[in-house]
Amino acid sequence: MCPSECQEIVPLADIYGSNVFNDTVMRRTLPKEIYKSFRQTIEEGLPLDGQVAEVVASVMKDWAIGKGATHFTHWFQPLTSITAEKHDSFISPTADGRVILEFSGKELVKGEPDASSFPSGGLRATFEARGYTAWDYTSPAFVKDGTLYIPTAFASYTGEALDKKTPLLRSMDALSRQALRVLRALGNTTTKRVTTTVGPEQEYFLIDKKLFDQREDLILTGRTLFGAKPPKGQELEDHYFGQLKDRISAFMSDLDTELWKLGVAAKTKHNEVAPAQHELAPIFSTTNIATDHNQLTMETMKKVALRHGLVCLLHEKPFAGINGSGKHNNWSMSTNDGQNLLEPGKDPHENLQFLVFLSAVIQAVDDYADLLRVAAASPGNDHRLGANEAPPAIISMFLGAQLTDILAQIEAGGAKRSKAGGMMHLGATSLPALAKDTTDRNRTSPFAFTGNKFEFRMVGSMQSIAQANFVLNTIVAESLSQFADRLEKAADAKKESAQIILDVVRKHKRIIFNGNNYAAEWVTEAKQRGLPNIANTVDAIAAIRADKNIALMEKHGVLSRVELESRTEIQYEIYIKTINIEGQTMVEMAKRQILPAVIAFRAELAASISAVTAIEGNAEVENALFVQVSQTLRSFSTNLSKLEEALKTAAGLHGDTLAQAEAYRDLVFKAMGELRKDADFLETMVDADFWPMPTYAKLLFNL
Repeated sequence: MCPSECQEIVPLADIYGSNVFNDTVMRRTLPKEIYKSFRQTIEEGLPLDGQVAEVVASVMKDWAIGKGATHFTHWFQPLTSITAEKHDSFISPTADGRVILEFSGKELVKGEPDASSFPSGGLRATFEARGYTAWDYTSPAFVKDGTLYIPTAFASYTGEALDKKTPLLRSMDALSRQALRVLRALGNTTTKRVTTTVGPEQEYFLIDKKLFDQREDLILTGRTLFGAKPPKGQELEDHYFGQLKDRISAFMSDLDTELWKLGVAAKTKHNEVAPAQHELAPIFSTTNIATDHNQLTMETMKKVALRHGLVCLLHEKPFAGINGSGKHNNWSMSTNDGQNLLEPGKDPHENLQFLVFLSAVIQAVDDYADLLRVAAASPGNDHRLGANEAPPAIISMFLGAQLTDILAQIEAGGAKRSKAGGMMHLGATSLPALAKDTTDRNRTSPFAFTGNKFEFRMVGSMQSIAQANFVLNTIVAESLSQFADRLEKAADAKKESAQIILDVVRKHKRIIFNGNNYAAEWVTEAKQRGLPNIANTVDAIAAIRADKNIALMEKHGVLSRVELESRTEIQYEIYIKTINIEGQTMVEMAKRQILPAVIAFRAELAASISAVTAIEGNAEVENALFVQVSQTLRSFSTNLSKLEEALKTAAGLHGDTLAQAEAYRDLVFKAMGELRKDADFLETMVDADFWPMPTYAKLLFNL
């Protein structure tokens, strides 16, 4: 048998999308007229014809069976942190005791999963079980693990959205409607649809599975609840973009292959700042497809990691004291005929269309900063935002020197020039002159313009990007709606556009900040500017039910008041349950692992003191250590009792989700921190042979 190194290498072009029912497959397998009709339906956002669905279902089934599929599933994204799927086989029994393989258009378009056991925030009672999944025909189906996966939305029997996909699709329609109104007013009569595109950069950690299995906190919560700072962290800045270790490189290569098969355009891979931290970045795609692909990416990362004896950690803060993980959401707007509406062009000061759409984003971010903040809010992300490793909890925008200068010129009376980047000469004859960008980048900004897109850097690594993007789409749609109202009434659209841009600059320039968002001075300045600083998830959730935000979502048909109220309750419940699980896990680890270990070490130390004293008459060193360990152990025991009491108090507030969430934040989370301080100090004193779990040094530096 040929060894692996001499086996034939399959060309990337043959791998990419090989398990996807994509346009190439449809063009080859669908009847010409059906293909033409279906493509038009996708590209123009038209209603799906039932006869077309029947033909597509039949052809899709045959293609999937040819790929080894025996089942199909409506794959959806409920209001949890993971996706959901129920698998049905293609078989249909016949009278002669055999089976035939069937799959109808009805089965393709609609499914009926149980809606009672998913989070609903009161929308559905336990006895009200019926729910529906509806095919998102703009996101390609794919085959994975012997099953045909059909991307779908998920709604209750009464029509309310119970998922993350439905409001995203609604928001995409809303933005397209309003963007087309503006484009028409500016003289564009050919564009038929505007879509948002996203490229989410995914950060993650990899650790050895054998060590993971020895950490109850990682198993149950995804993060370390205890752990002293190791002698080495990220101080030397030697991990970022560093050479990939063989084991990590093998994982990344395997991951790329699996993602490429599923049509996920994994493009960039590298080591991130923290030890054991890495990043994957895809090529941009339409927002709903990018959302599906990001969910697939996270699921595939976990699966592939196990093949390599690794565990992929997606929590925003799995390790204290080093950088956490985010998901940089690169967002833009494009027309069906190929225009990027956020492309400045060679002379941005003369690009009226670009400046109008840029102004829409500026206004939207300032008017609805609270909604953007809650879109990135989660218990895990509370550890990260504002921790001098990620954007602060204050929403601001970075536009860079060129665009900021143009807006300043507009406010002063009219823009007449655009700053040029020029050329950079590196001083060596063997190095070429480089074209210099027109502006620097700002990695501290939560919402930064990066050439022809905006990078929303606050989203947590474990979060779905759906909420961040349906919020972005909707708030920008509102700005565009207001602009369109003015432009459609104006006698001179060009003159009115200039006035709109000027009005936005004057009213919303407070949101623009190109400096260091990590600086303490910025917190003070932001307060003076009137920008909100929403420090934690519990406070952020209030934005969901604010009257202005409900009015916004209802106006554009993205979420109703009832749907928003339910999501408020779900967000509180997720926070409560997350902190409760973490608190209870700490209690169990403290009682069953740390306390016994420290007590055993102290007993050993006491025996050592007796032995040394008997020989030397004095055990000064041993006595000092014994006293220090004993004092910390008593404090640890006291703080353990305080945590148990805090958990009991918070649990007793059941029925009032806001009060209970506040109790878990103010009482339980604080008590967890105090208990951890003692445990981490004990870890530095107790003999390594006694300590009951792998340390940070082992977890982060053993691959």
